[in-house]
Amino acid sequence: MEDIKCCVVSCDKPLDAAYWEAQYEAKTTGWDLGKVSPPIQTYVDTIINKNCSILIPGCGNSYEAEYLLEDGFTNSTVIDIAPTPVAVLKEKFKNNSNIQIILGDFFEHQGKYDLIIEQTFFCALPPTMRQKYVWKMHQLLADEGILAGLLFNRTFESGPPFGGSKEEYELLFKGAFDFLKMNVSENSIAPRANSELFIELKKNNQVIVNLYEFEGITCSGCMETITKKLAEIDGILNVSMSSNFAEVLIVSENEIAIKILQQVISYDAKYKIKKINT
Repeated sequence: MEDIKCCVVSCDKPLDAAYWEAQYEAKTTGWDLGKVSPPIQTYVDTIINKNCSILIPGCGNSYEAEYLLEDGFTNSTVIDIAPTPVAVLKEKFKNNSNIQIILGDFFEHQGKYDLIIEQTFFCALPPTMRQKYVWKMHQLLADEGILAGLLFNRTFESGPPFGGSKEEYELLFKGAFDFLKMNVSENSIAPRANSELFIELKKNNQVIVNLYEFEGITCSGCMETITKKLAEIDGILNVSMSSNFAEVLIVSENEIAIKILQQVISYDAKYKIKKINT
């Protein structure tokens, strides 16, 4: 699996635009398959509506987008934070009106999409951002929208890439999405055989998905207590806190007033919660 490593040094530095641009400049892009991922190609081949709106975040060289265009899709958007791959794509598709290419931060992007394709974006993000990922995906998808693609079903000593497990992902996406598929991919490339899950998650448009800043937690035991207390609030379907205790994702049947959330955690004066707005 060494082929998928993005670098050979410790990646505890910020995984920002400068970091990813440096990987492209140094050509340390081991995650780049040089072609569309077979499981995603198979999935795309099942899509009947060629006019559906599609987003590919963290697109890189975006062979998936190229395949979409070749297959007749007319409304694709790709976004990446690194200038180099975006410049390459803009030149490559400069005369193609069926694709929009954006240099920017996915988490600041606005729009509505019928389908978002996940291909080595989730695993490139620091694990502390996973709750924010779910929140943003839910925002960007149309009411019947689908998030489909690949997640690693294994862990790594260091990253990126960062892995995980089916059980972890089920807890993360619970409530915000309906699980249509989350199974070991049957046609991954050989080096990734049996280590990828193919996901097809449908947005649950009957719920409210909010992200909050959280202050005061310093240990996993406190996190478990807080998570349990928040989950007991009537109408809350799922609570998931980031691994650095800085953000909490709450899925609920209705909007929960911030004063209710604050009251539940007020048994310790240092705990503070604040809603993150779009």
